Amino acid sequence: MFCVAPSELETKMNVTKGGLVLFSANSNSSCMELSKKIAERLGVEMGKVQVYQEPNRETRVQIQESVRGKDVFIIQTVSNKQCKMRKRGSIVSKLLASMMCKAGLTHLITMDLHQKEIQGFFNIPVDNLRASPFLLQYIQEEIPDYRNAVIVAKSPASAKRAQSFAERLRLGIAVIHGEAQDAESDLVDGRHSPPMVRNAAAIHPSLEIPLLIPKEKPPITVVGDVGGRIAIIVDDIIDDVDSFLAAAETLKERGAYKIFVMATHGLLSSDAPRLIEESAIDEVVVTNTIPHEIQKLQCPKIKTVDISMILSEAIRRIHNGESMSYLFRNIGLDD
Repeated sequence: MFCVAPSELETKMNVTKGGLVLFSANSNSSCMELSKKIAERLGVEMGKVQVYQEPNRETRVQIQESVRGKDVFIIQTVSNKQCKMRKRGSIVSKLLASMMCKAGLTHLITMDLHQKEIQGFFNIPVDNLRASPFLLQYIQEEIPDYRNAVIVAKSPASAKRAQSFAERLRLGIAVIHGEAQDAESDLVDGRHSPPMVRNAAAIHPSLEIPLLIPKEKPPITVVGDVGGRIAIIVDDIIDDVDSFLAAAETLKERGAYKIFVMATHGLLSSDAPRLIEESAIDEVVVTNTIPHEIQKLQCPKIKTVDISMILSEAIRRIHNGESMSYLFRNIGLDD
């Protein structure tokens, strides 16, 4: 976690008032709320812009003030974006990156990209900030007996993130193995590209290509002791909650007496709020990178951590030409 002393921040904000403009790229209330928090921390007014849709669903944007010679920062909360190849399809995030750069984007600030390799899709500087300091602070301040907790990876794929949290909090780690695969299974992410040959006669007679043995999930097991402990499941995104609910049930069966879920991006699609409310999960903690105010009204278990501080500081440093390395102190590749 970082902070800037009020006197220092006030002095630096006076520098930014001359040539910085902040726009919200979306008119929904949650996006505006995050934008206003960032503007307040920077000590600037929100830029005047109208973003709306015509009856034919065409998006219109009207800038209502001069931006000539100024640094313009656009705040956009996003929903589902495809970041990897599905079967033999395209990688949509690469297309979006090319379009954004072509449109004139000169610098990109992101928060916990689902796949860090996406940064390589852009030919401009990308600063992928981390929410982990804020989530770690929440654990330390809002979970009184967190010392009796264990950090849980709901699948081996998230074990590195769980290990990073556990090492920073000086806690143990547990990994759930054997759960049913989700939408990012090997059947859809391109690992079966080109498709498997079903007819042996279709293979050229001179070729003897060895075929992989089909995968088979083992029974669900928990590597690590969670009995009599608080279980804190960590991940980067929580959208379809089925895998989290299954993990919570498994942890309850193994003796965990409280279960928390910590994630950066709370998409919480479809019936997620209702399912969480009816589940063994005690609390879901997400940041305000994505609007989820409606979901919070449906499920009191959902809590929000504000990350406008680090976004506003990143904007200030970029505008003033200062180093961004301060924001990445003690940040590892697995955070």
